[in-house]
Amino acid sequence: MLFDAPFPRPATRIRDGVAHVPGFLDLSAQAELVAQSRAIARSVAGTPVAMARPVVGSGQMSVYTLSLGRFWAANPYRYVRAVDGADAAPIPPAWTGLAQRALLAAAEVAEELAPWADGSFRAEATLVNYYRPEATMGLHVDANEAADAPVISLSIGDEALFRIGHTEGRTHPWNDVTLMSGDLIVFGGPARRAYHGVPAVRPGTAPAGCGLGEGRLNITIRQVERTEVR
Repeated sequence: MLFDAPFPRPATRIRDGVAHVPGFLDLSAQAELVAQSRAIARSVAGTPVAMARPVVGSGQMSVYTLSLGRFWAANPYRYVRAVDGADAAPIPPAWTGLAQRALLAAAEVAEELAPWADGSFRAEATLVNYYRPEATMGLHVDANEAADAPVISLSIGDEALFRIGHTEGRTHPWNDVTLMSGDLIVFGGPARRAYHGVPAVRPGTAPAGCGLGEGRLNITIRQVERTEVR
C-alpha cells in the first residue's frame, strides 16, 4: 500500500530552546517504561502519594499523575518529599541515565540546551502522567522548580497534540507538534517557562508492543533545585 512505509520524521528545533526528537525510544524501551511505571503505581496504591487526578484550583484534572522523587502538590503548587508520612516513590536509577541521553539528543537539535548536556542535570522529580483517550491538559507553565534546567518529556501510547507557546501568556503565537509513541521533546533556555499543554489525544493510534492498549503515558523528568555555582 502507498502508506506502508513510515514517513520521515527528522529531529527538529521547534523554536529557541525546544527540541523534538521523534522515535527516541524503541518499542522495547517503551514497554519497559510502561511496566516500570505500573509497578511503581501499584507499590504506592492506597497511600497519600498514590497515582491520582489532582485537584487544581476549583477543578480536577482529567489526567492521572504519579509523582516520583518529589511529590507535586497543588493548592498551593509546590514539591514536597512526603505526604502525611508517606514518601514519594524514588526515581528508578536507570531513568537518570535516560534523562542524560535525552539531553544529549536534544542538544544536537537545539544548541540552547547544550549547557545541560554535560552531565550536570539532576533528575530530582518525575511526573508520570496517564491520559485516557478523552483527557487533555490546559496551557500552563512549569514554574514550581527553582532550577532553570530543561524539562524532559517522553511520550508512549496514543498520539497527542502538544502545544507550546510563549512566556507571556496563553495567547498566540504557539507551535503545535504531533507527539507519537517513543517521541522525546525537551524545552529549556528561553522556552523553559513557556506555556504548554495537550489539547487532544488521538485514540487508537498507539502502536502494538508499546505496553499500552489505549491512552497515553507521558513521563517528564525535572531538576527542582538550582545548581550551586562553584
